[in-house]
Amino acid sequence: MTLVIIRTAIIYVTLLIIMRLMGKRQIGEMQPFELVITLLIAELACIPMADASIPLLYGIIAVVTIYVLHEIVTLLDLKVKPLKSLISGKPSLVINKNGIDDYQLKKNNLDVSDLIESLRSAGYFSLDSIDYALYESNGKFSALPKEDYEETQTSLPLVIVDNGKYDRKNLQIAGLGADFFDKLLKKEGVKKLKKVLVLTADGTGKIYLQVKGEKYRTLKTEYPGGKTW
Repeated sequence: MTLVIIRTAIIYVTLLIIMRLMGKRQIGEMQPFELVITLLIAELACIPMADASIPLLYGIIAVVTIYVLHEIVTLLDLKVKPLKSLISGKPSLVINKNGIDDYQLKKNNLDVSDLIESLRSAGYFSLDSIDYALYESNGKFSALPKEDYEETQTSLPLVIVDNGKYDRKNLQIAGLGADFFDKLLKKEGVKKLKKVLVLTADGTGKIYLQVKGEKYRTLKTEYPGGKTW
């Protein structure tokens, strides 16, 4: 038992030193290669702590080797520009002046719902309140709002159509039927629902509509019976 405690203490001190040398980044700010190295170090450290038959030196050497590799990759990331995007990735512009970039979303294995969730987390509730938005190479979300973005957020928008499909739950929350939006789309010249990338509606009657491959548009409508939320 005493041996296990001593071995664990030695590994702990070694890891503390290595992680301190690696820098002060938080988990959410790590580049992909840094996260992989951190996970590897954690796994390598567990082996000699759990199995007393494995020489402690093996575990320390493995951790130190990973640290040296980390320093080499970090140096390449800083000094060799072509390798930087390969090692760390590069930011993805998911919203521009034309609206949502569906290609960039798919490239990052995201959908419109994921994007809207990121927007809400950043304090933006309307898609048309943003000029530009991107996911950084470390996964962090950044957005540049319009100057008057607060004026566009007077009511919480609901996602009615997401990638060509109605969100039945939000239709129920809004108290509106799909027929109402079918007529709206037909009026806007959209013949097929599957061509709609996203359609949101807020309680004031403001509609955000983006057809795949086209610039987004906003319009005002009146809900049946003067409904609002």
